[in-house]
Formats: sequence, C-alpha cells, structure tokens
Amino acid sequence: MENNKISVGLDIGTTKIVAMIGRKNEYGKAEILGIGKSKSLGVHRGVVNNITQTIQSIQQAVQEAEAEAGLKIEDVTVGIAGQHIRSLQHSDYITRANSEVVIDEEDIDRLINQVHKLVMLPGEEIIHVLPQEYKIDGQAEIKEPIGMYGGRLEANFHVVVGQVSSIRNIGRCVKSSGLELEGITLEPLASANAVLSQEEKEAGVALIDIGGGTTDLAVFKDGIIRHTAVIPFGGNVVTEDIKEGCSIIEKQAELLKIKFGSAWPGENKDNEIVSIPGLRGREPKEITLKNLSKIIHARVVEIIEQVYVEIKNYGHEEQKKKLIAGIVLTGGGSQLKHLKQLVEYITGMDTRIGYPNEHLAGDSDDDIASPLFATAVGLVMDGLKRQERRRVEKEVEQMEHVAEEHSEDNMTHEEDIIQQPKKERKSFLDKLTERVKDFLDNAE
Repeated sequence: MENNKISVGLDIGTTKIVAMIGRKNEYGKAEILGIGKSKSLGVHRGVVNNITQTIQSIQQAVQEAEAEAGLKIEDVTVGIAGQHIRSLQHSDYITRANSEVVIDEEDIDRLINQVHKLVMLPGEEIIHVLPQEYKIDGQAEIKEPIGMYGGRLEANFHVVVGQVSSIRNIGRCVKSSGLELEGITLEPLASANAVLSQEEKEAGVALIDIGGGTTDLAVFKDGIIRHTAVIPFGGNVVTEDIKEGCSIIEKQAELLKIKFGSAWPGENKDNEIVSIPGLRGREPKEITLKNLSKIIHARVVEIIEQVYVEIKNYGHEEQKKKLIAGIVLTGGGSQLKHLKQLVEYITGMDTRIGYPNEHLAGDSDDDIASPLFATAVGLVMDGLKRQERRRVEKEVEQMEHVAEEHSEDNMTHEEDIIQQPKKERKSFLDKLTERVKDFLDNAE
C-alpha cells in the first residue's frame, strides 16, 4: 500500500495520547488501520509541561499503532487545545484599487493577511482566521465573494489565538519522537469534523468535547464555525474531587467514577454502598453511591455552566443565532451516566452523545467509534483532507506547466487550459505548520 494514501492523527491529551492510522476506502470513508494509546504523563490541562515524558508516551502510542497496522509512521497531524486557547470576533476591510475588476483569491488573501497583523498579547499567536460572512460595498451576508464586483470588501472573522510557546513545545515533542509534523489542527474543530453531520452544522449546534484536562467547545451555525472556547476543567477534576471527598487514591477514584459514577444524585438509593479495599492492612472504606454522585454532580454542573456561559456569549439566545440542533457531547467525559439528562436540564437544549462514526467505514471496530477517540478520528480525517488538497495543487502545477508549453501553439488548446481544477487557498493551519517547522529547523 502506498504510504501517501494513509494519514496519522496524533491526539496529545491530558489523560492519554492516541496515535491513529487511517486511509480513505473506495467509498470515501475513513478506514482505521491501526490505533495505539498510552498514558499521557507530561501534559497538564492540554499543555505540555514535561517534554521528555511526552516524547516517551508519543513513541509508545506510535509503536502500538504501527504494530497493529504493519506500517511505519512518518508524518502526523497533531491537535492543539489547552487552556491557553481563546477566540475573538473581528471585522476588517480592504479598499480595492479598481472596483471594475472581479474579486479574486488575492483580494481575500490580502484581507486575511490584514487580520494576521492584529496585535495580540505578548507570547500569543493567531492559529486560525476563519472568515464568516463578507460584505461588498455595504451589501451584507455574502457567502462567496469571489467573482463579484466592488470597491470595499469587508468580512467578519472568527480568530482563534493561542500561546506560541505551547504550540512550539508540541512541535518539538513530535519532532523529537522522530516524526514529521504534517499539520496542526485545533482539537475542537477536529472532534467536530468526526462527530457532527452537515445538517447539524447548518441548523446550529454546540459540540462539547469533555476531555481529561479541558472541555472544548465549538459552535456552528449555517455551516460555519462561529465560536470556540477551551474551559480548563475536564474529567480529571471530577476524579480529584472524588479522591479528596472519599479520601481514597486516584486509581480507585477513577474506577469508581467509571463503574458507578452518575451525574444525577436522585438516581441512587441511600443503601447502595461500594466497599473499597483499604491501603495495606487498613480497614476497607465504605462509600454510598448517593454521596459519590453528589460529588460528581457538583463538579459537572460547574463545568456545564461555564460551557453554557460560552454558548450564551456566542448569542444563542438571539432568534437568528438559535442552535436548533442543540448540544452534542463527546470525549471520554461524555460517557458519564445521566450526563445527557443533566445537560438538558441545565441548558434546556436538546442533547445527544456524539460518536465519531459520521465518516468512518461501516465495518469499523466499535472501540474506535467511542467518544474517547473523537479527536483522533477527526485528526486522521484532517490529514486525509490535507493530502487531497496537496494532490490537487500538484495537478494544478502540472497543468500550468502544460499550459505554458501550449501557449506557444497559441489558441488551439484554449479549452484544455480553462478547465483547470481550482487551487485551494492555503489554510492558516498550513501556514502555522510551516512556521512551527521553520522554527524547529532553525532551533536545532
């Protein structure tokens, strides 16, 4: 099998690191060939704080995936999240020299590059600039300005900002693990791609990805991403609370949460009790499930309320911005019993649990279609898309080359030249990836 057809997603999380190898099957769905996961030790709230440990964990996950797929991994698409990510709305405009000329790619690039000049806080860098709607000479709500005429082109942008040092550290971990950085993607966007349907994105939906260290939010409406946020709490703080509240060790707290935990205290009877073996020669501890779910409930409510504040910040309460498809929960934390009911109760919005099977091949393993792997599946899909884009670009270059040769025998083959595939604009992530790559190459 050719290696250029496969793509590898690397999800560097707070709890686990997942390497996933996939390719497109003949139906255009993603087929997962191998998956490896390891415990993530050097990451806190989505940010790398111990490079050596992170490298070890990455290598372990990658080796597992390679063994399962029988392939060698070279390039990876990696996700960034973490508490340093924030987003803002910004509008900007350019004045065109000649309004009688059709608006083209270059005008849009000029407008987008202008947004890149925004002054950020020290140490911050723009990760994504996502155009929302355009306005031409004051005419609003234009989705695709290319091909139109006008003097003043303006747009609203969704700008995602993150800390340079955190992004570079991730790049460094990947590089030191002996891998090439093929692309960088914002994790909430990756999870959204894996879990949401196009209809949901049109109708308006909030994706909440509850990870170990952070909870990511991505809001879509009319098919466009409208808001992203990273809340610096996740499943790990729930485990911490159980550990403190019941005076037990972390491993026991995590097991309790997974096996018996519930986000809705009313569910448990008072007499349901779990006995936990004591530490070396001590008495076992008895914990009522009612208490357990009270502890979980308190913390989960806090997380959901913070997410709901972000959904309101986006403007969900305005009629035009209403999220008709409600909320989709994904990530490992979404597997908590009765969480769906609690979220519906707090937000009053329809809620479902999101499994990343939207674009997976039909015969995929059930394990892979677990919410735990939403981000990894999304990163694999992202890598596949990127490769597709590169293939198109190569074709365009070849065609341009042919076109130049043709232009000598003038006019005869004009129609061949006209039907060139359109070159897609480089996304910001590609530019960011290049910047991180340059930085790493120069640093060595």
